[in-house]
Amino acid sequence: MSARPTVSVPALPDDGLVAIIKRDCATCELVVPVLGDLARTHDLTIWVQDDPTFCADIGSRLDADLAVSWHHDIETVPTLIRRTGGEEADRIVGWNREEWIAFTGADSLGDGLPEWRPGCGSLSVDPSMTDELTVRFSGSMLRARRIEVAELEDEMEMAFDRGWSDGLPVVPPTEARVLRMLEGTTRPPDQIVATIPPDLVEVTVEQVAINAVMAGCKPEYLPVVLAAVEAACTDEFNMHGLLATTYFSGPVVIVNGPIVERIGMNSGHNVLGQGNRANSTIGRALQLVVRNLGGGRPGEVDMGMQGAPSKLGWSFAEREHDSPFEPLAAARGLPAGTDAVTLFAGQGPIPIVDQLSRTPESLTRSIASVLLAYAHPKLIIGFDCIVVLSPEHGRIYSEAGWGRARVMAELEPLLVRSGAELVRGAGGIAEGLPEAMAEADLPKFRAGGLQFVHAGGDAGLFSSLIGGWVSGDVGSAPVTVEVTP
Repeated sequence: MSARPTVSVPALPDDGLVAIIKRDCATCELVVPVLGDLARTHDLTIWVQDDPTFCADIGSRLDADLAVSWHHDIETVPTLIRRTGGEEADRIVGWNREEWIAFTGADSLGDGLPEWRPGCGSLSVDPSMTDELTVRFSGSMLRARRIEVAELEDEMEMAFDRGWSDGLPVVPPTEARVLRMLEGTTRPPDQIVATIPPDLVEVTVEQVAINAVMAGCKPEYLPVVLAAVEAACTDEFNMHGLLATTYFSGPVVIVNGPIVERIGMNSGHNVLGQGNRANSTIGRALQLVVRNLGGGRPGEVDMGMQGAPSKLGWSFAEREHDSPFEPLAAARGLPAGTDAVTLFAGQGPIPIVDQLSRTPESLTRSIASVLLAYAHPKLIIGFDCIVVLSPEHGRIYSEAGWGRARVMAELEPLLVRSGAELVRGAGGIAEGLPEAMAEADLPKFRAGGLQFVHAGGDAGLFSSLIGGWVSGDVGSAPVTVEVTP
């Protein structure tokens, strides 16, 4: 990629006064007579941000592209700068008669004007313009290849046509948007984040940021997306295998820690559904990274037979403040209060309906009965699960004083099945285990293969389970990583 052309910035005088003003500012209009007086008695240069006719009679110049204002960090107009020996010696902003007299050394200024008036925001810091000005003037360069879009070409349709989309429209990743996205992290843009399967391509922070823009993320989501990418590219998670399987699952991103509130993630009503921007876009950004950078496209390496919503992108936050358990990330070894992402290879939620249980013993038996049926009642050990415990079900455990360890201990014997019920042909069902297992008592889940997370709205005696793909060395294990700024 060729370098961006150098922008020419008009030089300020080595010595004298410089005023930066705009017509669309009542205080600038107010001080016009003062500027006229200074122009007659001082070496004064006036730069106008918006209207070339403003103060033209006293020799103003137009800062048409705002290069002067941007490069000299003008935040408020009017700004009056004193230059000495080619350097800025001092500046004042707004209008204050005593300050202007002291600053300029004049005997008097602005007689008849109010003593003080605040200034207005400079156009160079206008939120509608700052991104484009950063692109125009910033010395930092993005390394990604630029794509020229024809004048009559639709950017959205171009993304579809070039295979960059997951089937939904993507946000065009302009340089301004990508630079703004990169403000969400302290990591340098060229830092390698991970090696993305299946093509095993090293990807940078900048490349992840581009896909986060396309997914619709805000800059403050970027650290979570980066953590999710890191987790997905571990051997334990086995993203390549998850893509290649014909099973339903895709990566589910579960977020813990104070960052949940800072970025506005949903952990309550409709937590697993639509309507929250962070929840909807973080998981999507991960999937776009895997698709666009790693080559994980459906029908090529991604061989999901029916697929699941989690393959589009699925992320949500744990409801920690009233949970009966410690946060999921803490249960998985990180200090409580750590910003963290847990990645789980899961499919869509399966309801656990129990509106009548009022004791933890009864509720635990209900949950166990649904867990035993996951994937198939006869298939054991091969699949992990996460129970998403609702607040109403969670209160039953809280009121009884049951924590995570107690619930897991009570569940364990309930999830053991007799091999005689699980072998092929038992119950008239061909699916099942080999006959050699008939005499064994077998657990539904491997050690550590069942997790709990607390989330959802206040009303509704429903929980859910998120079933996983093949677990362990031949499949995928959950991975928890800390979110770094």
